[in-house]
Parts: sequence; structure tokens; C-alpha cells
Amino acid sequence: MKRLPVLLAFACAPLSLAAQDAHYGARLEGFDYPHPVQHFGFASQEQVLEMAYLDVAPKTPNGRTVVLLHGKNFCAATWESAIAALTGAGYRVIAPDQVGFCKSSKPQRYQYSFGQLAANTRALLETLGIERAAIVGHSMGGMLAARYALQYPDATGQLVLVNPIGLEDWKAEGVPWRSVDEWHARELKTGFDSIRQYQQTVYYGGQWKPEYERWVEMLGGMYAGDGKAAVAWSQALTSDMVFNQPVMYEFPKIAVPTTLFIGQKDRTAIGKDQAPPELAKRLGDYPALGRRAAAAIPGATLVEFADLGHSPQVEAPARFNAALLDALTP
Repeated sequence: MKRLPVLLAFACAPLSLAAQDAHYGARLEGFDYPHPVQHFGFASQEQVLEMAYLDVAPKTPNGRTVVLLHGKNFCAATWESAIAALTGAGYRVIAPDQVGFCKSSKPQRYQYSFGQLAANTRALLETLGIERAAIVGHSMGGMLAARYALQYPDATGQLVLVNPIGLEDWKAEGVPWRSVDEWHARELKTGFDSIRQYQQTVYYGGQWKPEYERWVEMLGGMYAGDGKAAVAWSQALTSDMVFNQPVMYEFPKIAVPTTLFIGQKDRTAIGKDQAPPELAKRLGDYPALGRRAAAAIPGATLVEFADLGHSPQVEAPARFNAALLDALTP
């Protein structure tokens, strides 16, 4: 993957020329992934779609497979360091881009649901001959991973949730509902500056490092490119999915070994920007939400990172990877 010269040294620094010049296609054409990208073609909802994915083999296989599910503002490429650590420990790693995201198809009409994305992922794994795997999900991918484990418990060896969103039901808490058109209008305003500001606020505990700029470039480049319309529409549809399809109520039904990794400085909450001030202050309390989720999931193990935010695998990869390998050890 490209490693960009970065001019940002701190939060208020100007936009880097490297990011400003990034223009990618609707399927992230032009942005390199750390491993060869493959494509799974399948029929869904009366259309032919493609899921891009990474399938990375270890040099010395241990016979186990780990599936890495990205978040809403992330892609398979964001798992780069985790893929290296896992394959180095003998795991085969599958990291897909979900339909509607990154290098995968962005259909104009699609009934997005976590059940559908789980079914798409299961179809991919079956095509690859993978009957059972450890499922690791970050952010929105945590909601998907939970749904996958509920839907396919026999195919889920372990479940690992990394700062998953959906640990609270924002609508039930009082966050105002948005129409898809409203989500879309919001997405059309997205650019490098708004992406960076949001990540600085919630992803890394307010601490910005130059290496984070590559992920701003990845996302911002899609909005800056000629595929912006398709990207913004897909993101609006998936925002509606995230807001309206909570999985937290089904946590007690999860029947596979589960580990939660929770960066304690995370304050992510969908819709917080239009919530009443007093409500916004108490949303996204990940220290409390993580403990509540661990108590709700039978036999769950909770691992807390006191100094990390929403993306511990990006913020402290060595520490995160060590904890992940420890959690996956039989």
C-alpha cells in the first residue's frame, strides 16, 4: 500500500497535498491494497454483484482461518498489520469488502441488512471451501460479525468484536430518525476535512499521527473521484441499515466463544451530531458499553485498552495483534 508523505503534524494542520490530489473510482480503483485483490461474483436481489476480498495464506499453516470484517469507514486494507500478524502465526486470512463498500459493487438499489451481508460473506467462504472460521469484526463489522455468529453458529469457531458499534440502540435512546435522503445529503458533504475531523474526534482519543493520513486519503479519495455519486448513495443506504438494525438485543443468544476488545477512549455514536446536547454527552460511553455487552454475551471475555480509541488495530497495532493472537489461541 502507498505510504504517503504527510504534512499533517497535528490536528489543525492544513490538508496535505497528497490527500488533496487523491481521486479514486467508485470501487476504489487507484488505491493499492497490501495483497492481491480477488473477486467473488454472485447473484443477489436479482442482480449480479462482486465482493472484493483478500485471501492471504500463511507460510506455515495451522489449519485455521480468520475472517476480518471491516467497519463502515474502513476497508479490507485497514487490516494490513493484523493480516501480517495472523498469517505469521499460521492462520489463513480472508478479508472481504462488503457489497456497497470499497472495492466491491455498489448497486443503486439494494435492500441492505446485516443478515444479507452475513449471507453474502457465508457464500464467499463456502465457495472458498471454508466450513468454519474465527470471525473478527471491527466497528460496523462488529455488528455484522455478531449477526453472522447468530445466523451461522456452527460455522463460527470464535467471535471477536473490536470496538463494535451498535452496543446501544441510538433510536431508542432518543436520537432523531433520519430518512435515506437526509443521510444522502449528509454524505454528499463528506470530504477530506470532514473525514479527518471525525477521526480525530473519536477514533484515536484526539491524538493524531501522520500514518493515519493514509486512511483519510483512502476514504476521501472515493468522495473526490468520479464515483462520488455511487459512493455517497451506498453510504447513505448503509447508514440507514446501521441505525435501524440493532443487534444488541440478541447478545444473550450468541452461542460461540466471544472476546470483546474495547478502546476506552472511543466515543462513537451514530447520529450523535443531531442528538439533543444532554443525550449526545452520554452516548458512545464505551467503557460502560463494553462492560454491558460482555455481561450480556454468555461467557464473553472483555479486553480493555485504557489509552486507545475506536481503532486499536490502527492506533497500536503491535499491542492489538498480540492480544488478538492470544484471544484466538485454542
